[in-house]
Amino acid sequence: MAPNARDRDDRSAEEADLSARLQRLGEKLDRQRPSNPSNDASAPRSGARFAGFARGFRLSSELVAGVIVGAVIGWSLDHWLGISPWGMIVFLLVGFAAGVLNLMRAAGVVPEQGKDNRDA
Repeated sequence: MAPNARDRDDRSAEEADLSARLQRLGEKLDRQRPSNPSNDASAPRSGARFAGFARGFRLSSELVAGVIVGAVIGWSLDHWLGISPWGMIVFLLVGFAAGVLNLMRAAGVVPEQGKDNRDA
């Protein structure tokens, strides 16, 4: 037998041994993994799943806060100046417009006020 043939036989035996060890390792890992599909790496994490809820809650609170602040200011002016219902009507509309503007800023549709926009 030539020396090259012996080297090839040794390499093929090592490769077969390595392949068998790799297969045993894969089987051990399969036994160690939980069978629960919710812990699967492809499933979204709970933090990522609730990030959409958090963003939606923030955006809705921007709009609601604007309307509530406008209503409170309008109601206060109505009682203080005795111009009921005009203060409430006007400031509800102003609060709604401010809420929509804040909503668009929070969503990133409109750039925030005071930022330098030379890139645009």
